[in-house]
Amino acid sequence: MDEVKENNEKEQSLSAQTTENEVQSQDNEYKKTILVVDDEKRIVDILVYNLQKEGYQTLEANDGEEAIKIANEKKPDLILLDIMLPKIDGLTVCKKLRATLNVPILILSAKDEEIDKILGLELGADDYITKPFSVRELVARVKANLRKAETKAQSTQEQDESKKSNNVIKLGEIEINLDKFELKVRGQVIDLTLREFEVLRYLANQPGQVVTREILLEKVWGYEYYGDIRTVDVTVRRIREKIEKDTSNPKILITKRGVGYYLANN
Repeated sequence: MDEVKENNEKEQSLSAQTTENEVQSQDNEYKKTILVVDDEKRIVDILVYNLQKEGYQTLEANDGEEAIKIANEKKPDLILLDIMLPKIDGLTVCKKLRATLNVPILILSAKDEEIDKILGLELGADDYITKPFSVRELVARVKANLRKAETKAQSTQEQDESKKSNNVIKLGEIEINLDKFELKVRGQVIDLTLREFEVLRYLANQPGQVVTREILLEKVWGYEYYGDIRTVDVTVRRIREKIEKDTSNPKILITKRGVGYYLANN
């Protein structure tokens, strides 16, 4: 079975027609750089072609060692990462890069088992795309993840410029500094990924109010996100492991069974 769906040629043609004006309008703007990591040249060529049509700059790597080297040297804005790679597998690459870079990592994999998706997300990936995939869907997810990362950068800059005094949210044992994108729990700074911080910030803006998984997926991951609702549960579990004394009996990030999640306001 082809790794990329058979209608890709049609999608490429449509993409070229529909995005021509958009690409021209971006000529004077900073072009985001995307690192494509896959050992299959055909897949790399298809992804590079479509990403460049959307106005992105691209880098390429064909094995895990090369991916780590290029990512750390070139600092791309987003990484598309295959799991089955020579030399160093994609999950190990994801773990190593997450320790040095805070950019969106989207895993590409022919493995469709739930456990594989959960493992990828727990190692720090922001999204998981199963092969065979639609190029149009992949580009949409790239845009959604880049938008979230850019929103963080813009928010930091705007907050620095405005010098707001109400830049800290305090709820019980947690303190969220919106200027620094920093979380403290019981006075200790906790390291969060961008996605984890965004989930906490969204919940902190409405303490005590239950937010459904669907709303979190829409507001935090973006309306163009096509992922599984379980992505929210995995992210919440990762947050709890970092902030709760007892994850089996959470006191900060609470589950409303059958509905969603909320932050305790005391």
